[in-house]
Amino acid sequence: MRGREAAAGTPMPPLDAWLHRHQSSGAVCMTVALLARFTGPAPAPDGLRSLVGKRWSGHGRLRLTVADAEHPAWPRWTSGAWPDVVRHVAVAPDGPPEEHVARLLARPLGPERPPWRLDLLPGGAGEDGFALLLRAHHALLDGRSLLGLVRDLLDGPSAAPAQAGPPLPAPRRRPLHALSDLLPRARPLPFHGPVDARRAVAWRRVTRAELDAARDAPPSGRASANAVFLAGAAGALRAAEATGRLPFLPGVCAMVPVDVRPPGAAAVLGNHYATVRVPLPVAGGPRRRLAAVDGFTRRTALRERARAQALAVAAAPRRHGPVSDALGRYVDSPLYASVLCSSLAERTGPLALGAARLTGLSLLPPLSPGHPLALTMTRDTTGATLAVITDHGRRALADRLAALLREEILALGR
Repeated sequence: MRGREAAAGTPMPPLDAWLHRHQSSGAVCMTVALLARFTGPAPAPDGLRSLVGKRWSGHGRLRLTVADAEHPAWPRWTSGAWPDVVRHVAVAPDGPPEEHVARLLARPLGPERPPWRLDLLPGGAGEDGFALLLRAHHALLDGRSLLGLVRDLLDGPSAAPAQAGPPLPAPRRRPLHALSDLLPRARPLPFHGPVDARRAVAWRRVTRAELDAARDAPPSGRASANAVFLAGAAGALRAAEATGRLPFLPGVCAMVPVDVRPPGAAAVLGNHYATVRVPLPVAGGPRRRLAAVDGFTRRTALRERARAQALAVAAAPRRHGPVSDALGRYVDSPLYASVLCSSLAERTGPLALGAARLTGLSLLPPLSPGHPLALTMTRDTTGATLAVITDHGRRALADRLAALLREEILALGR
């Protein structure tokens, strides 16, 4: 009996299983990606593959595949040998990297081999540049995991080594407070609806000086970079007339992923995050919106709420049922959150791949059922890359929102 259980693999943690089910049910492609842009000569494909084998082969997470033994009701991971890097590290044909990214984001990573890929995209930063696109099934890796893996490939200041870390402390929250997290806090917006099978992405860049000027805008003190991003998102959605006009319903609310890895475990791979919901003020001017968002996001209760959610999800029974299925559909709905707004930061310093210098990073999350739009900000030591991801049907909104988001951040610093 034990042999058959081992062959069937290990049951996925509930968060992995929930993300896996989105794709296995046919609801939406769950490819998450991190784009790294470089200026300088691109690496030779064989050299890049050799580097991947040298620096990533110690990560057991990258050996996992989805077990398919008797099609278990609850998905399972099974671990195998280190995969063939020739199949996992590919070189895209010549062409605009933006087109390759949109195409590859819409390509599901199947269960037949470990669901991650690294793509070398020529021309990522003009004639003298390239890009790397690391993709994974979201059930395997979260955004922080992708950043850690890309960081492992690059040369620069040392990053913290992966450690298991202590368990999360139990949150000091009462059960009724936890239940309040399930109340509707958002309303359907004009762009909500079924997500099609193709993707569109638009980017803009802000310098570190421009971001710092926006952070220094509030007279009460320096705002967080995340608050600047969320306030900018609120203004951009309003300027794009994407916030709707239903004042009798809840407002516009961002779903914001929060990393819940304990101290010393920043480089541990997997899905180790929870979400908080942040109201996006769409009225008033840019600085008024920033003051409101910064005040809300500074609450210590938000991180405690994220830890409570992570512990509750991890302790959920490993089985599907009518109640859990209904809850999953509600969390995916526009009544729970209006838009995904995710931010990530790489703070270790100047990074390079051989003679090529890193010029920007961009987190590209998957879209979720009913949510054909996501916004991200990915910071590095020289500035931040803003990205808007939509399905193909809303592709015009992607470029417009990216431009408006940048303009909102610049307006804060003027």
